[in-house]
Parts: sequence; structure tokens; C-alpha cells
Amino acid sequence: MDQTEALIIETIDRHREEILEFARDIYSHAELGYKEFQTSGKFVKKMEQLGLRTEKGFAITGVKAYLNEDKKENASLALLGELDALRIPEHAFANPETNAAHCCGHHAQMAGVFGAALALTVPEIAEKLDGQVVFFATPAEEYGEIEFKNQLREQGKIRYGGGKCELLRIGAFDDIDLCLTHHIRPGNEILVGSGTGNGFVSKVIRVLGKASHAAGAPEKGVNALSAASLGLQALGLNRETFRDEDCVRVHPIITKGGNLVNVIPDEVVVETLVRGKTIEAFTDAAKKTDRSFKAGAIAMGAKVEISTLPGYLPTLAEEALPELKHAAEISASGIPVIEASGHAGGSTDVGDVQHLMPVYTFNTGGVKGGLHQIDFEVTDEEEAYIVTAKMFALAAYGLLKEKAQRSRELVDQYEPVFKNSAEYVEFMEQFDSKEIFE
Repeated sequence: MDQTEALIIETIDRHREEILEFARDIYSHAELGYKEFQTSGKFVKKMEQLGLRTEKGFAITGVKAYLNEDKKENASLALLGELDALRIPEHAFANPETNAAHCCGHHAQMAGVFGAALALTVPEIAEKLDGQVVFFATPAEEYGEIEFKNQLREQGKIRYGGGKCELLRIGAFDDIDLCLTHHIRPGNEILVGSGTGNGFVSKVIRVLGKASHAAGAPEKGVNALSAASLGLQALGLNRETFRDEDCVRVHPIITKGGNLVNVIPDEVVVETLVRGKTIEAFTDAAKKTDRSFKAGAIAMGAKVEISTLPGYLPTLAEEALPELKHAAEISASGIPVIEASGHAGGSTDVGDVQHLMPVYTFNTGGVKGGLHQIDFEVTDEEEAYIVTAKMFALAAYGLLKEKAQRSRELVDQYEPVFKNSAEYVEFMEQFDSKEIFE
């Protein structure tokens, strides 16, 4: 451990209560994607108090705060923190105003980025960083509320449902060369690197029938709920055609099932994500999903509108970054550090950023229960928040010290799938469609 690393750790320890207070505040006031106005505002206030130039309004609620802008030509490193939460109103720390809860652990990311900023803005530390640091609060990582996001699309406020996808589209990553990102995980191990993860497209399936009195004249109606139910059954029977190695996941919900119990439902709305390990896998599953609901509509004489939107690209495997392993060893003594591997069925818009630039991931523990579940609970604030802040800051220092040589090396060696955001957008647009079948 050198003197700068020791000062980083000492600074974060000295500001421990301030970091914990920020984490608890975000945890108790969770907000949903593209609605994180209070959370974003709190982050802006903290960044401005540190004397950082701050820009806001990226993809509605995104925020960028800049350190060492005069050194950005050497390297520009972003520390990513996600603003949004999940709709889990039964959770003990759910926000009663939004029904949202941070059962995803995004509040720990935000605390980590804030804690890192507290350390990296210390003049003696900042002068050792030979590159720009962007403290980047990003919206809407959790892909839910598809109808709401469609409304934002219609209003011209966004085009993509995922926050980082939208940020890539508008060029908000164009001044960034590489990123550090974090996620929480149950247990008390630190995970460095990442395996692969599923990509997906999202669908809103609107089944339209004909209303009539459910008891007095059912023969005059066309039951949209029955048509949707047949579509769900057909989708279920298609599951045997999904290859195990493709890790396909299709998980629909009915967001509207009718209006009144004594009226034949004339409109039913189904939302689903269609996931797979590869673009080819989720594209194939998406076609089978469409066919299933078309078949249900044919059987009942209904009409179906299927709107497909770009979701996330598959997560790419990344090797464990030595700077993150070193950061874990000196900031979390006694906590096992392991390297990530394998494939996960979940998805993240971090995968989209990986298609354009290097992104290095680490996971800390300090929680128990299930992610995205009501039993999610923070059990060790030191590991969840303080260790996260130290690892963000220490890894940033490791990547940007000594003329940012390490960052330039990583960027030069990286082979992105897309050369720029324009290529990325051109590719994503193929997944944007609306089909009407009657």
C-alpha cells in the first residue's frame, strides 16, 4: 500500500458516517426508472458540495460530475452508479410514495460512487490522478414499467427503455474511455470480473376483443382474456423447443385483464421480456412468443398488437481486473476475493456499454436474502457501502496514476463490437417494431 492508497482509505474511513447516512437515505427513498428525480437531486447536491462541475438531465435523470477535466486527453474513467429501484411495495424499506424498494442494491452503488468522490477530490489525491474521473449516476437499469416507458417514447423524451442504452444513444458515453461498475450480492465474498449474461427484447402484447354482458350476452363478445390465455398456453408449450445452452427466459405478466367482472374483457395487456444468452437465441424465442399470441387471437377471433422494443445486449465475459483485486485485498482484509465465471440468466445494460468500451465489474456482499425479493436485507453496512467506496476509489487511482498508462493500455487492447454510438444505435433499431394481426 502506497501513501496515496493509505490516504484514500483514511479519507473514506473519516467520512464513514456521511457515506452511511447517504446510503440509508437513498435506501429509504427508492424511486423507479426514469423517475429518480429526488435521488438524482441528492447526488447533484453532493457532487456540487465537493466543488465538481456537474451536468444533469441525461436521459431525464442521469448526472455526470467531472474531476480533472484538464487531463481527459490521457484517459477518461467513469464510476457508474445506478439510480433506480424495483416496485416491491411489501419490502420493509419500500418508499410509500413510489412503492419502490432497493432490493437490487443500487443504493450501495450510489454510496460507493459518493464515497469514492469524497476521497478522489482531496487535492493530494486528485493531483496523483493523471486522467479525468466522471462520477456518473445512470437511470433505469431495471427494465420494468414498459407501458410507462412507451409513453416517454411517444413524448420524445427517450427512445430506449434501458438507461445506459439511452445514454449511449444520446452520446453521453462519448467522452468516456472505460468504466468501473459494481453490484451487490448476498453473502460476504468479493467477486471481481464477470461471466456472461442474457440479452433480451421487451414486448407489450395488446389483445383486443369485443365487450358484451358477461352473463346476459356472452355470445356477442370476443373474450380478449381467453385469447391471451391461449397465447400464454401456446408459449408454455413452446418452451421445450428452447435449447438448454441458450438459457432462454420468457416471463410475461398481465398488466390489464379486463375492466369489470360482468363485462367480457375487450382489452388485455401482457408485458414480457424475452431473454437469451445470444442475440440469435432471444430473437428465435421472440418469434415463437409472437406466434403464440397470434394463435390465441386466431382461435378466439380477436386482434393482437405486438410492440417490440430493444432491450439489453448480452453481457460479455471480462477477466478480473488486477487493480480491483488489489483494491479488495487492502480495503477488505479477511473477506475472500474470488473471480467471476459462468453464465447468469439475468440481464443488465452494462452489457450494452461493454459493446463499445471496457467495463470492469466488482461485487461486494453485506446483504442477505434474494435480489429483487422481499427478504432482501442489508446486514453489514461496512462491506456493502464502505468497502464499495474504497474499491471504487482505489481502483480509479490504480488505473489513472503514472500518466494513466494502465488505462491507455486497457483501452488500446480492447476490441469493441461497435466503433461508436452511431453503430450501436443502428444495430439496436432492428429490434424496434410494431405488428398488428387480425
